[in-house]
Amino acid sequence: MTKSELIEAVADRAKITKTRAELVVNCVFDTMTESLERSEGIEVRGFGSFTVRHYKAYKGRNPRTGKTVEVPEKRLPFFKVGKELRQLVDQGAEDEPGGGRAADSTSPRAGAAGGVSTDG
Repeated sequence: MTKSELIEAVADRAKITKTRAELVVNCVFDTMTESLERSEGIEVRGFGSFTVRHYKAYKGRNPRTGKTVEVPEKRLPFFKVGKELRQLVDQGAEDEPGGGRAADSTSPRAGAAGGVSTDG
């Protein structure tokens, strides 16, 4: 779903104009962004939580040249999915043709994308 599709869905569900829905969606994202910029977490019960993780500087390697490079410290947003959302998504996957799970379910991180936690 793209941002414009989200705006359209909000407009339809709330029975408001797309202009108003765009304002609402932008306000939500702006408020969340400002909170994360201040390293404040955001928790939406049943959906998940957003936090900021701090990563220390380290020495890495340029895969193209093989040279050692300094990777600066950084702060990145992190999303931890909530239990209810995880269950709903998992149930939806079971309803899909092909049985649902494409990832190896024996892996402790089965179905997890880089930086996205399936714990919660």
